[in-house]
Amino acid sequence: MKTTYDRLANAAYILLEDYIYFGLVKNSYQCDINEVGGMINLDFDAGGKLVGIEVLGASHLLPKELLDQAEIIG
Repeated sequence: MKTTYDRLANAAYILLEDYIYFGLVKNSYQCDINEVGGMINLDFDAGGKLVGIEVLGASHLLPKELLDQAEIIG
């Protein structure tokens, strides 16, 4: 598992695979914004396996420790 974090966009991506290559994500589902208090997208491959989680507004939704350990990309 690997986490990247873009501070400017306040967006994090949690990769559940070693890497995500172009075309791996076949379906993306948005969680209910009101229910989770922010925008979270779940990415699945063609076989229905969860491969990544995108979190917008990450500093409000994710533990600080996770973001501190994330690879900074912006």
